[in-house]
Amino acid sequence: MAFESLSEKLQNIFKNLRGKGRLSEADVKAALKEVKMALLEADVNFRVVKQFTKDVEARAIGADVMNSLTPGQMVIKIVNEELVRMMGEENTELALKPGNEITVLMMAGLQGAGKTTTAAKIAGKLKAQGRTPLLVACDVYRPAAVKQLEVNGEKQGVPVFSMGTSKSPVDIAKAAIESAAKNRNNVVILDTAGRLHIDEQMMEELIAIKENVAVDQTVLVVDAMTGQDAVNVAKSFDEKVGLDGIIVTKLDGDTRGGAALSIRAVTGKPILFVGMGEKLSDLEAFHPDRMASRILGMGDVLTLIEKAQNSIDEDKAKAMEQKLRKAEFDFNDFLEQFDQIKQMGSMSDILNMIPGMQGKISEADMPDEKSVARTVAIIKSMTEEERRRPDILNPSRKNRIARGAGVSIAEVNRLVKQFDQTRKMMKQMSGMMGKKGRRGGLGGLFGGKGGKGGFPF
Repeated sequence: MAFESLSEKLQNIFKNLRGKGRLSEADVKAALKEVKMALLEADVNFRVVKQFTKDVEARAIGADVMNSLTPGQMVIKIVNEELVRMMGEENTELALKPGNEITVLMMAGLQGAGKTTTAAKIAGKLKAQGRTPLLVACDVYRPAAVKQLEVNGEKQGVPVFSMGTSKSPVDIAKAAIESAAKNRNNVVILDTAGRLHIDEQMMEELIAIKENVAVDQTVLVVDAMTGQDAVNVAKSFDEKVGLDGIIVTKLDGDTRGGAALSIRAVTGKPILFVGMGEKLSDLEAFHPDRMASRILGMGDVLTLIEKAQNSIDEDKAKAMEQKLRKAEFDFNDFLEQFDQIKQMGSMSDILNMIPGMQGKISEADMPDEKSVARTVAIIKSMTEEERRRPDILNPSRKNRIARGAGVSIAEVNRLVKQFDQTRKMMKQMSGMMGKKGRRGGLGGLFGGKGGKGGFPF
């Protein structure tokens, strides 16, 4: 996650505060000086940082905090509340018209910010909510953009309206809305052209679309990896075109992420969504309170629950629970469970959402993609009968499986041993497993890097 470095620094600062029985004014000021440096290093706008630390200090240096039995915790609570306030306090959703009335969304942004992919991600989300979106290819300067939108639209099961690159974006937008009315599409998403930098031609084109088409919401897509440039871009677009909301992409990357903290404070415009990966499902609604919790290492259970509800089939989960209770699961069940968990995102992201887990598991204990791929290859090299009946795996069969998977016999033996241990453990726990059984227990099959130990899901 983008805020990993910031989160680690803040947690260390607050750990020192919690270790003190009483706090002096000097203690608070020293801690806030470190907080200020951590935020600046995370690329948060310096004016925003200055106001933030000023607001926290005004609240933290007071009788209520200083005389509290847990002053350190009180300061953390204040920092959390001020972080939420800085990012907007409440999550803001897309304003959609009711029923079959057409809502027109215009996507804007610089080239490379992920605008076309984000348009398709939004379309998929709206479709899942029962809407009938239509994606519109208004980028007439980059033929690849039209093709990209068509490919992503097909993946999402959402129709794409395009007229090639010979028509003007205004004419394409007008025709698309007529098409939407005929085909009962109640959300039209205009994917406009981007440029490598802000120029007058791009702005005039967006203004022309808004003058000729009743755009309900103009949404800007910015790249978190560009840091303060993202904030400056948002400010320019809002001044010249007018914005209703912002989407921050690439917040899962190795970036400082300060743009996401600064944008609302600088522009006054809400962040609607954050892009947390390249998959078309990797778009999260932006909740300031949940983001603040993640940054402060408090986890984000609500988002984790939502991810699970969207990714895991309830009927399959119930069936798996029964198998776990009876310790009857096999390697086929393991593969299925792994696929469902993989849809929720990376293991590091999932763990960071669990309170108290952030930073507790080292990279060495995290299953990397290669070790996971080897495990899957081993299971897929088994016959159907071997997957269903692991007990029949003798040395001869294991040798054949190892050759088929391109791994050593030792790795096959390790996997089978871990599988047996997990099944025995689940049998012993079967009397104690209530609803917790649904979370599964097959993760013990994944060793860390090098295959050492187990990694519980």
